[in-house]
This record gives sequence, C-alpha cells and structure tokens, in this order.
Amino acid sequence: MSRTSNRANGDIVHDFLSVAGLLEDPQLAHLYTYFDHEGEATVQDVIDDLEFAQGTAYTYVNRLVDTGVVKVTQEQQPRRYAAREIDLTVTAADGDREYTITPALIDAVGRREGNDDIDTYIDRHGIAGLATALTYALARERGETTHRLMAQDLDISPLAAEIILQALRPVVHDYYEIEEAGASLETIGVDERDAIDDA
Repeated sequence: MSRTSNRANGDIVHDFLSVAGLLEDPQLAHLYTYFDHEGEATVQDVIDDLEFAQGTAYTYVNRLVDTGVVKVTQEQQPRRYAAREIDLTVTAADGDREYTITPALIDAVGRREGNDDIDTYIDRHGIAGLATALTYALARERGETTHRLMAQDLDISPLAAEIILQALRPVVHDYYEIEEAGASLETIGVDERDAIDDA
C-alpha cells in the first residue's frame, strides 16, 4: 500500500482512511503488526499467539481485510493472511511537518495499551507527534541526536523527550539496522531511570 505518483487520488484517499483506522485502534495496529512480523498466519495462529477470543480474532481479521491493509493469501481452509506494505506520507495540519506512516509507526501505536509512556505521549502530542518522536528515536539510536536536542526542537522537557525515546527504542531496533556506536547505560552500570532523573 505504498503511495506512488501514478496512483489515482481515490486510491490514495482510500489508503489513508484504511491506515487511519489502524492508528485509532491499538488492538488493530497490534494485529496488523503481528501479520507484518509473521509473514503469513491463520486466525487460529492469532488466537493462540495473541490470546484473542475467537470471535474477536475473526472480527478484527475481517476488519483488516475489509479495509485492505491485510490480504487473504490462501482461500482454502484454514485461510492464511498477510499484511500489505504500508508507506504513506502525510502532511500535518499546520503544513510544517510531514510524517510517514510505516509499519514501525503502526507497531508503536499498537504498543500503546501496554506502554503508559507511549499512551501518554500520544494523548499529549497525537499520532503526528509520535511519528516525529519515532524519527528522533531512530536518529538517537544512530548517534545523530540527543534527548536534549529533541526537547529543544519540539519545545518539550528533556525528561519527556528521554522517556519517549526510551519507550520507542524497542520499535526502532525491531525495524531498523542500528550499528552499535558505544557503551550503553546498561553496559556501564547506570540505571536508565537515574540517568533520566539527571537529565
């Protein structure tokens, strides 16, 4: 579901509305991420691996298929499903920022229910803010920025920047190749929360 210049405007709008549904519902985002990671899976796999109730699993899988972000890859029973590629660029309402909706962003949204730091950040800054934070998290893991620079750029506290960067770190490592640039706080024996308190 990549946005390309030769796609009709109606297709792009449909793509956006389909993806918007994922960004509004953390459970749908989590299920999309599951299919994206697994490659292919059945509804029974969803029930077993994600511990969804049977009715919920069928309802959610059908919603993802109906919106076009998941496709049926095997019609005969048991049906198999796979995630469609998502790479859609959106301009924020203020016109100043663009962000790209990718599987990494959808994964971050899917973690909202189990991660209070991501949930709080989305409540305060929205999905566009989370997308921006994810960009900073990638840059930070690559050694290209710090939490203080992010805080200054986005006019948030250094503590808030550090908290969301730490929360997004597992997402970044799941989706991007990161070369180890040096010793981590864990390696040198510093507790991460102590380091945040010092920030």
